[in-house]
Amino acid sequence: MRMLGIETSCDETSAAVVEETGDAAKPWAVRSNIVASQVPIHREWGGVVPELASRQHIRDICGVVERSLDAAQTTWGDLGAIAVTQGPGLVGSLLVGVSFAKAAAAAARLPLVAVHHLAGHIESLVLQNGEMPLPAVVLVVSGGHTSLYLVDGPGRYEPLSRTRDDAAGEAYDKVAKLLGLGYPGGPVIDRLAKQGNDRAVALPTTRLTHADRNAPELRGDLDFSFSGLKTAVLRHVRAHDGPFSEQEIADVCASFQRIVVTVLIDRLFDAARRYQAKSVGIAGGVSANSRLRAELEDRGRRREIPTFLPSLSLSTDNAAMIAAAGLRRFREGITASLDLNADAALAL
Repeated sequence: MRMLGIETSCDETSAAVVEETGDAAKPWAVRSNIVASQVPIHREWGGVVPELASRQHIRDICGVVERSLDAAQTTWGDLGAIAVTQGPGLVGSLLVGVSFAKAAAAAARLPLVAVHHLAGHIESLVLQNGEMPLPAVVLVVSGGHTSLYLVDGPGRYEPLSRTRDDAAGEAYDKVAKLLGLGYPGGPVIDRLAKQGNDRAVALPTTRLTHADRNAPELRGDLDFSFSGLKTAVLRHVRAHDGPFSEQEIADVCASFQRIVVTVLIDRLFDAARRYQAKSVGIAGGVSANSRLRAELEDRGRRREIPTFLPSLSLSTDNAAMIAAAGLRRFREGITASLDLNADAALAL
């Protein structure tokens, strides 16, 4: 069976065709995965402007879906169902994808499957690598999310922790803005950090020991916090006498990145030990970070536990992961009705 996936949760318009392989160990294969990025549009504003994002999705969605079907050598009659991101995300952006998917499902008389965006990121690990040994602990880290999930069965995701303030990717963007590096911040900080001294700037690490009153069901000691680190970089920039040299900027980037990656990896493996995980994975846009990928693999070798990462093309927002998660739900007998609505704060 082939599934058309549609993703419009933020500033990428994406459509993909994913098909079942019949292999239980590696159940899905990507036939196409088309992404229309809006980065050039939002760069001049220093971040995503929701209204501009929604309008661009409207311009792009039809062409992106057509290109996806053409690249997959697939017609509407070859599809078994349509999966779409219901949430979370920017509500205007989500509505474009949800509205298109409902209209297409009705016109083509295909089942509709609603997908949680973070479930898509988690399933990108399976799409890339095949089924993970379970139970697994997965870190989903991006510009909007930094959370740990326990995956104790196919399609079952139990939240273990989250960020109390900024997501890791958001912190990257804000630090890049402080240093005058532009948007998005993740790729440029990662590149410059390779040239810097990661011990040149003393920056703090946050360790939380109490539960979050806004999420009392979580223990809290596995939670993340990056606002203090961002503020420490701000103070360092303000205290600096005169403009930064290129080497000084690289040193700040390297020092900042070392703290972020260390916190992410430590929490991930703390959770893996606590929940006796048989594998660990990292998904989401920040999983493309070169230091994070290297340290995950190194820590996994030393702890003798399998580690999983998506390819770079599956790290950022894309529709192939939505189609994969949609196939998981569809085979569980879960479909959506045509009165489906976007949900900007959808819980997983």
